[in-house]
Amino acid sequence: MDQNRPMPHRQLKPILPPSPSGCPMDSLLRLIMGQWTCYILWVLCSQGPQRFGTLKRNIPGLSAKVLTERLRLLEDARILYREHVPSIPPQVTYGLTERGKELLTAMDELFKIAKRWQDEDSQDPAPDYDGDNG
Repeated sequence: MDQNRPMPHRQLKPILPPSPSGCPMDSLLRLIMGQWTCYILWVLCSQGPQRFGTLKRNIPGLSAKVLTERLRLLEDARILYREHVPSIPPQVTYGLTERGKELLTAMDELFKIAKRWQDEDSQDPAPDYDGDNG
């Protein structure tokens, strides 16, 4: 195989998944709300570009197969970039594109809400529901 020949690129799919209603918000949520997808985005938003192995270690419970699928999906949507350095072993780094960086504000706001709720829940335990009182 000719080492100087560029690697073939995967065919890009539509940026956002189709929405039955045609609503752009529905399309965006279908893209980013898939299993593990928001968490992957959060790690890249909060910690910056990462190599595949580091990203996998930073998301406990995520399989390599699902991580690969989600990274491809986000790359196809042009939310992530994939930088490949042909070395031994190959170095592949993932990071946010300009489009992906547009999600930073929303992710930061979601984090603030999540942190506040976590703090509230730790100070005020949930009531003990017995199921009979509606």
